[in-house]
Amino acid sequence: MNGVGRHAWRWGGLAALSLVVACTEVPPEPPTPAPEAPPERPAVEPTPPEPTPELTDESRALQTYYRRLQNDLLAQGLLRGDGGGPDAPYTDTMLARNFVRIALFDEFYTTGGSLRVQETVSRVRRWDRPVRMKVDFGRTVPDDQRARDKSTVATYAARLGRISGVPVSQVPSGANYHVIIANQSDRDETEARIRDVVPNIGRNVLNAMVNPPRDQLCVVVAFSEEDGSTYAKAIAVIRAEHPDLLRSACIHEELAQGFGLANDSPLARPSIFNDDQEFGLLTAHDENLLRMLYDPRLRTGMSAAEAAPIAREIARELMAGESS
Repeated sequence: MNGVGRHAWRWGGLAALSLVVACTEVPPEPPTPAPEAPPERPAVEPTPPEPTPELTDESRALQTYYRRLQNDLLAQGLLRGDGGGPDAPYTDTMLARNFVRIALFDEFYTTGGSLRVQETVSRVRRWDRPVRMKVDFGRTVPDDQRARDKSTVATYAARLGRISGVPVSQVPSGANYHVIIANQSDRDETEARIRDVVPNIGRNVLNAMVNPPRDQLCVVVAFSEEDGSTYAKAIAVIRAEHPDLLRSACIHEELAQGFGLANDSPLARPSIFNDDQEFGLLTAHDENLLRMLYDPRLRTGMSAAEAAPIAREIARELMAGESS
């Protein structure tokens, strides 16, 4: 800070002696100059953000394809977000049947590092520990889309936590549930992130997550502990090429499947766990499926045969509660 200094006139013993002997005045010493202020440093300009890398032709083609797909689905009255209504009634018997098919069967079968589409009977599989979720984006995903998607994931994950009773938090590190939103342009980066989470992942499973066919809109893989039923980590890969509504639909379905509702059923309605795409966002029916899966009367690892009668009892209670 610059300022005005005070100049102090200094008189010494020689001046007093001179006054006695010669009666001459000793001229005062010149004032001590104020120290020079250091030169002002030029203002440091903030480093401009790096521009978002350009998409590859492959990603641009996928953007066009999925935009047309979303428009076609909407024109048919699909991708509904109303949660179901009077036009889609269901009973406790239907709810229990859908639960068995969606929660107690697997859509894919893994063997020897390979991933095959094959519906197989399973067990009660779910999270028995808090879910720590982290969202990662590919380098080619623009900032405005990142902000929207991060908010969508956080809001929806909190909803899944409230319904299931599993504590869910968003964390910057130490996650056990990873959500990767990326374009095909980010393929190498996506593969590296998956390998970081699951170093021993099979080549075929990895390829199914990184290079899915065009009609595979999104994918989630949950990894169990040695008991085969308790989830230890999960990775959902969402195509960033999707337009907003289709991307939200993927987030809703894949994150819920990563909670243990692993299969689809053509009979489930109103439900996102139905490949007809009628509903795009989690419905009241699907919330009940999640409540059933995490009901303490069901045990993690319980067989389908053991769980089915208990599921029918829970379904009757849930539907009775809604009608009262």
